Amino acid sequence: MNAQRFRNALVDTLLVGTVVLLLLFFYAPIATLVAFSFTSSRVLTLPIESFSLAWYGELFSKPDFLPAVRNSAAVAAVSTLFATVLGTAGAVAWIRYRFRMQAAFRALTFAPLLFPQLLLGVVMLLWFSVLGSWLGFSNGLFTVIIGHVVYITPFALVVVAVQVYGFDETLEDAARDAGANGWQVFREVTFPLLWPGIFSAAIFAFLLSWGNFYISYSLAGTARTLPIFVYSGIAVGSSPIYPALATLNLVPALLLVVTAEVFRRRALKRQSSGNPAS
Repeated sequence: MNAQRFRNALVDTLLVGTVVLLLLFFYAPIATLVAFSFTSSRVLTLPIESFSLAWYGELFSKPDFLPAVRNSAAVAAVSTLFATVLGTAGAVAWIRYRFRMQAAFRALTFAPLLFPQLLLGVVMLLWFSVLGSWLGFSNGLFTVIIGHVVYITPFALVVVAVQVYGFDETLEDAARDAGANGWQVFREVTFPLLWPGIFSAAIFAFLLSWGNFYISYSLAGTARTLPIFVYSGIAVGSSPIYPALATLNLVPALLLVVTAEVFRRRALKRQSSGNPAS
């Protein structure tokens, strides 16, 4: 009996220790990066001798920083809108309907995921070069948006598909039996229950687009997004402004993830209470 307890305690200790090591492996570099953003020294070394906010001020004083932020925000917002709509429609078609060549549809859906981002960016660059010479346009934010939509839509589709797969269609039948028309069923039942998945897909797609470098660099032409701004800077040497930039990116990303989790829990609570639209 004592031997069994000892083995169980040993297994529990190993599991807890493994989880702690994994958390340290994942989050120690992030914590170090945040700490480096507050150093007063230009050299990134530990221990940090003194702390300062000077690098945040220098970051905002860069003349091409805010334009890059605006470009990234515009690209990510538009790409997320299209990718979420297309991903939601594709997820509903994928899970709830049966049609000819459905296997081909699924294969084409995941095709962009099979390409490394660098290869996908180069292929799309060649395609837009040919198309641009034919139609008379040059690469810019418009081509970046198209590239991002192609890349992030499958991710949005997968996230929404999980929500659609767990959807209880009898709730829609009950609403129709109660006299609701098609639009009322969608507005009061279907959309509220799918919304957590749609919102999570939108956040995921936005973050993927916001931080994408390879496709943006290949298709942006002379325009600059935030990842291109970072690449252009670190190509000539490291600086504490980039840990400061990473810290500024980390806080909104965490807020978005927490917001998605809040929506998910509220939706589960509404579903368990039997009132999707509450």
